[in-house]
This record gives sequence, C-alpha cells and structure tokens, in this order.
Amino acid sequence: MTQPSLRKTHLLLGAQSIIVILLSINRLSTLTLGHVSANEFLRWVDFNNMLILPLMSTIAFYLLVKHLETNPPASRGGVTLGLNLAFIVGIYLLAASYGDHEVTNYLHVRFCLPDDGSALCRIVIFNDDEFSHWVFFAGFTLINAAVMLYQLAFPHPGKPGRADTALLIFNGLFIGLGIFANLAFEVIGLDLYVVAALAALSFTLLWRNRGQPLLIYYAAAYGLGLAATFLYKTFM
Repeated sequence: MTQPSLRKTHLLLGAQSIIVILLSINRLSTLTLGHVSANEFLRWVDFNNMLILPLMSTIAFYLLVKHLETNPPASRGGVTLGLNLAFIVGIYLLAASYGDHEVTNYLHVRFCLPDDGSALCRIVIFNDDEFSHWVFFAGFTLINAAVMLYQLAFPHPGKPGRADTALLIFNGLFIGLGIFANLAFEVIGLDLYVVAALAALSFTLLWRNRGQPLLIYYAAAYGLGLAATFLYKTFM
C-alpha cells in the first residue's frame, strides 16, 4: 500500500528552517544595522524582526495548519474551533510582543546603555527585557501547542518511512539550533521553562501517538535544543 505523501509538510517545515537561518543572519550579522529611513526610527534588523520574518513564519504555520486539515478529522468540530481560537490568539500575542520588543530594544540599545536611571529608560527597559518577553512566550506557547494538537485532530493516515522521518528530524534540527543559541549563550529565565514545557508536551503526545509527523518534528527540535543546552552549560 502506498504511503500518503508528506511532501507539502516537508516543504512548509523547510520554509520554517529557512526563516530560522534568515533570523540568525539578521540578528548576528552587520548587514542590517543601517537605519530604515533618514529619521532613524528603526534599524533594518528591528524592522525585519518585527514585520518581515515573523510574518513569513506565521504564513508558513497557517499553511501548515490548513494542510493538516486535509487529513480525515479524528474529532468533532468543537475541538477544531478551540484550536483555531488558540492559534489566532497566539498569533495576536506574538505580533504584539514583536511590536513592543523590537521598538523598545532599539531605544534601549541606542539611548539607555548605560541606564541613566530615568523614568523613560526604566519603562523602555522593562518593555524590552520583561513585558514583551512574557507576551511573546504566551503567543509562542499557544501557536506551537495548537499546531501539535492540530496533528492529533487531523492525524496523518500513515506511518512515515525512514526518509520522511530523517527529513522531519533534519528540519527540527534547525529549530533546535535556534533554541540552543537562545538558551546556551544568555542568562536562562522564563524561556527555559517554556521550551521544557513544550518539549514535555511533544514527547508525551508522541509517546501516545507514535508516527505522527509533526510530533516527531517537535520532539526532535525541542529535545535536541534542550540536550545541546544542557551539555554546553554543564561542560563548557
């Protein structure tokens, strides 16, 4: 019996991998440090992080969800409605967090290093380092948990072969490297708990629903990211 194709799934996950690479180039290189316009309201790095790259990632997530819905549903419409709402709320929160973070991060770096103790800098730094992160992780958790649960609501009607599994793990590796870069080289805070919670969810769901492609992908991504971070923090 011919196994159902995972071609579109691989393409959409590959798009996320490319976006992770672009995010890394945008943040770590000097190519995007110039200002967007003459009034210097933002740098290209901030503009890309706020509008271009997250939008690309959101479109890829949306197309992935719509692709999953082509599988035969395993549950009633009420579950799908709940997942749709969680996904939409997650997108809104993620967008709000980027809007808050990128602007205040730019102002923080440009005008509040070192912190002069003013009320303005205190507010800018709080939005940059605290509030925007809380909103981001709320949105990040909702979107990724919803996508994993979408896979259960619309399960893949076959078992991935070795080549498909290898490609799922390969794409997950890019997300794992992104997690490692964010956790290993910075002071660990709320991000560790969010990643650990999503990793636990992905492994639990995979254990109960073996062979579902996105659960393999997420377990590989979060598992590799956490393992690499643990090894680096322990031995380096």
